[in-house]
Formats: sequence, C-alpha cells, structure tokens
Amino acid sequence: MAEEVGTRPRRGRRREQTALSQEQIVGAALKLLDADGVDTFSMRKLGAEVGAAATAVYWHVATKDDLLELCVDAVYGEFEVPEITEPPQWREAAVATANSLRSLIQRHPWVATTLAEVGLTYIGPNLMAVSDRMLALYRVGGFGVIEADQASKTVVGFVLGVAGNEAATLTRLKRTGQAVEEWTAKSWPAGEAAAQQHPHLRDLYAAYREREPESDADETFRYGLERILDGLELRLRG
Repeated sequence: MAEEVGTRPRRGRRREQTALSQEQIVGAALKLLDADGVDTFSMRKLGAEVGAAATAVYWHVATKDDLLELCVDAVYGEFEVPEITEPPQWREAAVATANSLRSLIQRHPWVATTLAEVGLTYIGPNLMAVSDRMLALYRVGGFGVIEADQASKTVVGFVLGVAGNEAATLTRLKRTGQAVEEWTAKSWPAGEAAAQQHPHLRDLYAAYREREPESDADETFRYGLERILDGLELRLRG
C-alpha cells in the first residue's frame, strides 16, 4: 500500500476520547479476532469491548481494513526469526522460523486468511523487520539476494498452506464447540467407510487408525518442511 498505516498522522482527538489509545484498540481487536475470527468482527463490537462508541474508535483508525492491518502487524511482532552468522546455521534457523510462523497462526487462526488478503502490499514495521531478517538468514546461508527471497517465500508459502488448513479446522471446531478428539471420533468412521471402495485410501486409513491426530499433523508438517529444505540445500551445493 502507498502509505503504511502505523505511520499515518492520527486524527485530532476530542476531549472525551483522550483516554483511548491506538494500542488499546489494537489489543482489544486482537482479543475479539482470536475469540471469534474476522467474519463476525465489527467496529461496533470493538467499541463495546473498549467501552466506547464505534465512532470513537474511528478517531484512532480510519477504517476497519486499516485496523486489521495494524492487528496483522502486531501479530507479526510474535514472529521469531533467528539471527545467524555462519552458513551451516541456515537450515536449523529456517526450521525454527517455520515453526514460529506455524505456532503464530495456531494462536491466531484468523490471521491465515487475512495474510492472504494483505500479502506483501503491507509494509508495517514488524513485517518489514521480519522480512529483512528472513532475507538475512538465507543470504548468510549462501543464497544470492533474489534467490534468498525466493527460498524464503517457498518455505513461508508451505507453512501458510499447512497452517491455513489447520486454522480453518480450528475455526470450525470453535464454532461447533467440539474438541479435536471429539470431532475426529465422529468423522473418522464415515471417512473410513467411504474409503473401503478405494484400495489405497483403505490402506491409508488402516495405517493411521491407531495414531494420534495431533502427532500426525506435526509429523506431516516436519516431513514437508524437511523435503523443501533438502531441495534448497541441494541447490546450494550445486
């Protein structure tokens, strides 16, 4: 976007609104987004959360979209990207970065779809700092600046794909009030029955029957991430 939201001049405040800060508004918005997601979020609900009229909120953020961008950048502040100094450290640091992003999305499921909408057109301070550290990680690893950007985006794209699906499941379960174990117990028999006419799916269901869904998700994530990093490592050696 042409002008970063957090650096825009704030509107003049009316006397009765001086106790309300942009930071308080963002914090309250994050609380609502984490609880209920983007679809039900409104400035009216936010006003009720901070104890003010919705119109008072607009003295600190111009639009709902601007507020969402501020919330996204606040979440990016939780994104941990290790700083490295030696090339052999890049792979371990890339794994740590991927795990941090996945955990971030698990804590804030709403952010997965919002990130897809905001994308790289947003230049919030936390996002810019994280992006710079990501480039540094891959450049220290031995990639040129363009390929460092491509490698970073490949890993982030994988994480967003996996974590986005996980976030969708978490959001759906939250709406129904079901625990993961309860949902799995109800849905598994139907899937297993439907797979009986398909030999490879039947074998797959049988192989997974005694395994824990959460550990399976972690193992699948690790597998995909490691295979991507294997390819990047071969690229460096070539």
